[in-house]
Amino acid sequence: MAQDNYLRMMQQELSPELLCSIANKYGTPLYVYSADKITAQFRNLQTAFSNSNTRFFYASKALTNINILKHILNIGCSIDCSSVNEAHLALHAGFKPENILYTSNGIDFKEIEEAVGLGININIDSLSNLEKFGKKYGHSYPVGIRLRPNIMAGGNLKISTGHSNSKFGIPIEQLNEILDLVQQHHIFIRGLHIHTGSEIKDVSVFMKVAEVFFELVPHFPELEFLDLGGGFKVAYKERDHETDIILLGSEIEKFLINLENKHQRKFQCWFEPGKYLVSESGYLITKVNVLKTSQNTVFAGVDTGLNHLIRPMMYDAYHRITNISNLKGETKTYTITGNICETDTFGTDRHLLEVHEGDLLAIYNAGAYGFEMSSNYNSRYKPAEVLVLEGKVSLIRKRDEFTDLLRNQITVL
Repeated sequence: MAQDNYLRMMQQELSPELLCSIANKYGTPLYVYSADKITAQFRNLQTAFSNSNTRFFYASKALTNINILKHILNIGCSIDCSSVNEAHLALHAGFKPENILYTSNGIDFKEIEEAVGLGININIDSLSNLEKFGKKYGHSYPVGIRLRPNIMAGGNLKISTGHSNSKFGIPIEQLNEILDLVQQHHIFIRGLHIHTGSEIKDVSVFMKVAEVFFELVPHFPELEFLDLGGGFKVAYKERDHETDIILLGSEIEKFLINLENKHQRKFQCWFEPGKYLVSESGYLITKVNVLKTSQNTVFAGVDTGLNHLIRPMMYDAYHRITNISNLKGETKTYTITGNICETDTFGTDRHLLEVHEGDLLAIYNAGAYGFEMSSNYNSRYKPAEVLVLEGKVSLIRKRDEFTDLLRNQITVL
C-alpha cells in the first residue's frame, strides 16, 4: 500500500520539463503549486467520507497565499484558522463566516471578541478564556471547546499537541471545571475539539479520540459537532505510510452510527486537513550555485536555505530532491546545502543524476509549511510563488525586492 501511494504521488507530479520552464521564466528560488493536486486530494477525502456526515476545514496555517485560499473555496472546502488574521484572510478570499473555524491557542480574549464580531465558528482552549466568554456572551453565541486528551501522537514531538505536557487545549481531567463554568454562565457548547498532532499514520489514534468523545457527549446536551482535528500523514519518500483515509472514513461512519443509536441524536464530524491538501502540490525550485568537494562528500550549494524551507532543520523532515535539469546519465551522491550562514542541509548523501553548477533542483512536498514559515533571515529575499491550474501558469506572489527589507522600518538616525 505504501509503495502504491508513493507511485501514485509521483505520477501526479508536475513534469521536470514544466518546472524547468517555469523556473527559467520566473527565476529561482521559486515555489510552484499545482492547484489540480489540491483538488484531487480534497476529492479523495470526499470519497473516503461519503457515507458519513463529515465536514472538512482546510488548515490555512499550512499555506495562506490568497490564491490558494480562493481555490480551496472554489472546490467547496471550508477553512480553519489559527489566528484572527487568518480569519480576516479567509473572509477576504470570499469564505462565508459559517464556513470559517477559528481555534484559539493562548491568545488574549480581545482576539476572541474580534472573532465573535466576525460571526465565525470558535473553539476555546483555556478555562480562563472560557470563563471570560461565558461572562460576556452567556448562551448568546455558540462555541466549541478544545480539549487535551493526554494522547501522544504525531511524527515529531514539536508537532504533537495532545500529550500530557502539551500547551494545547483544556486538560481532560479538568472536565468538572469546564462543566461548572458552562452551567454557571449557561454557555452554548456547540462542539468539542481534539487535535493530537500532525503526520498521524495510525487510524486508531483518531478512534481513541472518538472514544473520548463518546464518553463526553452526555455532558453537553447542545452538542452538534465533534472535531477530530487534522494531522493526516502524506508520503514523503518511498515506503512511507500515509493515513488510510478510506479506513478512517469507514470507522468514522460506524462511530457516528453508534453515537446516534446510543444518544438518539445526530452529530457531525469535523476534520482540519492542511498538509494533506497542499503538501504534495508544492515544489521549491532552486539553482545549484557551487559544487564543493570535501573528503568523501560533494556539497551542492543552492540558492535557497532554511529561510525559505525550514522543515529539514526544524523537524529533521525528509524532502525528496531531484535534478530536473538532467534527466539521464550517471547517478552520483551529493549533500544539498543552503546559502544561509549556519547549517541548513536539505538532504545528506542523496543519489542524484549528475549535478553541474547552474542545474535546477526540485524539492518536493514543499506546499505545506514551506513559504508559510519563510523569513528574510540574512536579509535575503523571499521567493516568488507560481500557481499551475489546468495547465495555466500564473505568478501569484512576486519575489521580494530591496524595498521589502525596509518596509515598516522607521529611520530615526
